Amino acid sequence: SRPDRRDGGRRRGYVAHMARIAHFALTALDCPDPVALAEFYSAITGWEVDGDIEFDDDTGPLWVQLRAPSGATIAFQRVADHRPPLRPGSEHPQQLHIDFDVPDLDAGEQAVLAIGARKAEEQPGTSFRVYLDPAGHPFCLVHDPDLIL
Repeated sequence: SRPDRRDGGRRRGYVAHMARIAHFALTALDCPDPVALAEFYSAITGWEVDGDIEFDDDTGPLWVQLRAPSGATIAFQRVADHRPPLRPGSEHPQQLHIDFDVPDLDAGEQAVLAIGARKAEEQPGTSFRVYLDPAGHPFCLVHDPDLIL
């Protein structure tokens, strides 16, 4: 089972001993405006927006990617009738969220609010905070006092 990082249950160096089936490529988020959401997450991560944007001549950008120098990728896919998850609840549940480690929760909060995040009403912990990106996807800032940015 995955340790709950939010409550300090980190298990660094844990490796599952099983054969690899595939290589993780990316995480994709549905959204109404992939360029705007890519720019939002670029401001959080410092990662560059990939210049190879999949485009439809009639409707505009369809697929935009952020790539980290380490190879991790977050992609943003336009969905015309995108409905953001409602949190908490199960009518339109979150199906994934992204955690970002920060050395200072208050400073991290100020920074993400300044670029368009909204703080979620429900805050279920003290070592992390939940926010909504401009398209309504939840993400967390997780306190890591050992992190140096």
